[in-house]
Amino acid sequence: MARTGSTGSTWRYRWAHRQNERRHRTYRGAEQAWRRRDEELRRLRDTAAGFGSSPGAGAGLPLELAPGEVVFWALPAAQLVEVRHTAVLPAPDLNVDPDRPPLHHRRPEGVKAVDAGIAVVTDRRLVLLGGRGRRDWAYGRITGLAHDPTAPVTLIQVLDRRRTSGLLLPRDAAAEFRFILTLAFAEAIEQRPAVVAQLDELIAEHERARPTRPSVVTPAQAGMAARLPGGRRTVAVAAAAALLVPALLFESDPPARPGPEVAVAATAPPATASPSALPSALPSALPVPSPRPAGRVPVPAKVAAPRVASPTPVRERRCGAPANPLGYDYCGGSRIRKPNWRVCDYFECGREFWAGRGYLVQCRDGSVSLTGGQRGVCSSHGGLRRTVWT
Repeated sequence: MARTGSTGSTWRYRWAHRQNERRHRTYRGAEQAWRRRDEELRRLRDTAAGFGSSPGAGAGLPLELAPGEVVFWALPAAQLVEVRHTAVLPAPDLNVDPDRPPLHHRRPEGVKAVDAGIAVVTDRRLVLLGGRGRRDWAYGRITGLAHDPTAPVTLIQVLDRRRTSGLLLPRDAAAEFRFILTLAFAEAIEQRPAVVAQLDELIAEHERARPTRPSVVTPAQAGMAARLPGGRRTVAVAAAAALLVPALLFESDPPARPGPEVAVAATAPPATASPSALPSALPSALPVPSPRPAGRVPVPAKVAAPRVASPTPVRERRCGAPANPLGYDYCGGSRIRKPNWRVCDYFECGREFWAGRGYLVQCRDGSVSLTGGQRGVCSSHGGLRRTVWT
């Protein structure tokens, strides 16, 4: 038998069940994504705090080390690249960015691979042991260093070399190489504690952004909109139509015409005439108009007032987006990389929504995804349709 109660019929219970399921599903996705990033930040922090020589890192390498030189990291399958024409690269910094987007396999235009071999990071230099020889980049002579944001390429400028060169690494190893190189450079200038402090700040900021468990929805909170197919979307479309129809009717209304003017009495006799000079046949019951000054223009007795248009109702800017208190729409503005945790209460979130690492977009099947700017955006939802803005 269907369950009912003081709150009404069974549709209220079904609505509460759907709302609670969706809220908890959204919360679980956000919690999993939060835990993955927390584990990555803490791993980087532990690596930076205990940074040093790895046991056996330099064993078997055909590299002659200077007295006291320590090998931190080594990786085969690295390629030496050169750039014929390039601008001045920024100076090396100690910034750590664990949220970089995935890198592509392809090599950027203008970058030419000239050799391949083993990349070695020591406490004094970066070395490539290639088939054509050895290429060194001493930390004390580096004037510019830049990591390509879309490809696993790192370019380096040094004092004693005119042409800019660098390394192209396997995509899966590029992030680890960049972090190890930052730590090695920081160790060389005695600034490794600054990198550890930066990671501590990122961990504290991430801790403050931990998702909170949603409250439980009860059947008594179900509004009448829950009975309509489509819920809030149906109400929003009906409200938009109710605002649009009066505006269209007002624009189609013909302009108002002024009313007829009332003519004034006949022109008065000349100023020199006196009442005694009027014809005697004029009935005595009619009043005699008083003389008017010459040149005075008669004024209409009544002028129709112009019609004042009623103000057009102001409509909320959404450009087709569902009504929401978050200020999200499809019109334009700023991209949303960290959406509000209640976004799935108003938009249809796809599976693994919180695992995305881009900005908020709408896919062709109507769902929203956090894969904007990523390779294969909305690949499992029919492709990209448009961006969600705030």
